[in-house]
Amino acid sequence: MKNRVFLLIAIVLLSCANICCAQYYSPEDEELRKEIGQMLMIGFRGTEVGTGHSAYRDITEYNIGGVILFEYDAPSHSRPRNINSRLQLQKLCKSLQELADGNLLISIDQEGGKVNRLKSQYGFPDFISAKAMGIENDPDTTRHYAALTAKVLQSMGINLNFAPCVDVDVNTACPVIGQLDRSFSANPMMVVKHASMWIEEHNRYNVISSLKHFPGHGSSKTDTHLGIADVSNSWTADELIPYQALIDSQMVDVIMTSHVFNSQLDPEYPATLSKKTITELLRNKMGFNGVVVTDDLAMGAMADHYSLEEILELAINAGADILCLSNNGTSYDPDIAPKAVEIIYNMVIDGKISRERIHQSFMRIQKLKNKI
Repeated sequence: MKNRVFLLIAIVLLSCANICCAQYYSPEDEELRKEIGQMLMIGFRGTEVGTGHSAYRDITEYNIGGVILFEYDAPSHSRPRNINSRLQLQKLCKSLQELADGNLLISIDQEGGKVNRLKSQYGFPDFISAKAMGIENDPDTTRHYAALTAKVLQSMGINLNFAPCVDVDVNTACPVIGQLDRSFSANPMMVVKHASMWIEEHNRYNVISSLKHFPGHGSSKTDTHLGIADVSNSWTADELIPYQALIDSQMVDVIMTSHVFNSQLDPEYPATLSKKTITELLRNKMGFNGVVVTDDLAMGAMADHYSLEEILELAINAGADILCLSNNGTSYDPDIAPKAVEIIYNMVIDGKISRERIHQSFMRIQKLKNKI
């Protein structure tokens, strides 16, 4: 009888030891996982976040660096997603920031016009489009709406705006830029003029701006939300002028990549997954040292052609710092953050991504956060 008892105890202890070993990470591995978490920007469902919510877990356990907010939930074709009133949004952002000890990037796409998450039906002001600002071409008007946007974002607790859109209005029929009035102008220097004012006004209210969509989406004939957009025969180097001018003026903290395919720059990969585009062109040739964030990795241009593992490996090795997993495409996965952390962690352990590459992005992200 005693032998049986001892045997049972031994089995239990051995099982516990195996579980502990399976969950144990060395201090170096824990640090690596925390740095990987900082590279993730996650979208989630809900107008509030409680202890059982996936966003609560992602922030407190997986150390994600940021979240992205929407008013419309695309997978379910329903509202609300994260926004239904000013007071609700303030409370949501405050609770998210408290979970992260004030170290969270809370982002949104608030360009104005048709790309407008903060709608008047929720109690927000009306915001005109970039095209309307460019047509009026009045500095007072542009500064007014840029300042109004930044002031509202600051009051809500949102500290990163994925705007201004500096795509040049090459093709007015472009379904994702021209037709949505998202470009200031077909003149690259006019784009620079208004984007500069936009950034300056956001800086006044301590809201980070992000240029998009590098290296230029304005000439495309198709929408990267739906599939690959090939701009190889329509894109020109003039579409880089706004980026280069604003980088040279040292005004740019964040640049968002596009998923366009451009064989002039890379004959194999779309921009988000292209080392030739992000590292060789944007960083080495154009001199950008800030944070590179991907456009939503759930878009058709990515998800329909590459596995999640391929997307994460290629984007990180291309030079992307923040990986946007909006969870607002064709499907919703509340566990996308832990899955991404595990995938990236294992790729570092397997030597597919260098530890140095992760730390490089981590340091850029911390530098950005220290500015806020």
